[in-house]
Amino acid sequence: MYKTGDITKIDFQTVQRGVHGDKLVAAKLNSKLPPSDIDRLENAIRRYDEWIKSLNSVEADTVDELISNMVDLLNQYKLYIDIELIFDSEEDFLYRQKGQLKLDNTVLEEFLTIFIKRCLQFEQLGDGVNISSQAKVFSSLYFDTDLQRPDFQMKTGMTVKDKDQDFSVSKSLFLKSSYTSDFSNSTEIETKIGFILAEIKTNLDKTMFQEASATARDVKMAVTGAKYYLLCEFLDMTPISSTTTNIDEVLILRKGKRISSNKRSKFSTRAGRISEREWYVQFLTSHPFDDSLFRRFYIMVKENFTEIEISEEGILDIGYF
Repeated sequence: MYKTGDITKIDFQTVQRGVHGDKLVAAKLNSKLPPSDIDRLENAIRRYDEWIKSLNSVEADTVDELISNMVDLLNQYKLYIDIELIFDSEEDFLYRQKGQLKLDNTVLEEFLTIFIKRCLQFEQLGDGVNISSQAKVFSSLYFDTDLQRPDFQMKTGMTVKDKDQDFSVSKSLFLKSSYTSDFSNSTEIETKIGFILAEIKTNLDKTMFQEASATARDVKMAVTGAKYYLLCEFLDMTPISSTTTNIDEVLILRKGKRISSNKRSKFSTRAGRISEREWYVQFLTSHPFDDSLFRRFYIMVKENFTEIEISEEGILDIGYF
């Protein structure tokens, strides 16, 4: 155990913290954090550690039951972060800076990685791949060289451009280039090639959708068989068909629209949050993360690990392939 106020006494070895856990610790160490929020962050770190343990140990008899149990744990923890950690703070710092501190929007990033790992392991799938959040994944390759450079005969100038992905299923890729067949004076690069990628947003607006469309195009130019998904909690735009883009599917995980700006403006002060707390709790609890959408996402991921057998007899029977 550790003494309140002494962050160094928290056991960092018990639970390996991911992207969300790291943000909680960083917020606790932030020099601008109001003193009254120190205990609040320490309690959040403890709660986070317990949540990760629960996600990694929850049991089930079927993968559907596992999905439901894990999404239940997600809903409980996310409500705690949104309400008890941020919304109920006596100061305005955590609410006003939550986007910059990434206290709430990293919850889903970390959950999704554990969720997919556990579901694949349950069905004995996924060996040999990296399942990560905020991993650098191959985006493009170019050669930074020309004939006028003194070393152009020595080094090829091979350069890889990587892009951080909120969620990725990837494999390590090792590249080597040289001007000679024996690869003397070679340039060597290690990167990751992404096969299943997802961008995660709290509120999806039109600009974000357009940016994701551009990213999806780049992803599929680099890896033709890659899959790219766009996941969000709430919708903040008029729906646009993803069939005209390189996005494979858009999932609105809470099946709801973003709170209006007039209502959100009341949350920026302590007095406003107190007056609107009951309404906000009701809004969040009436729009929980929907386990059917996590099940849908898992099935789409799983399809990439299962071979589809095609037989002539079967094709002739159904008439298409």
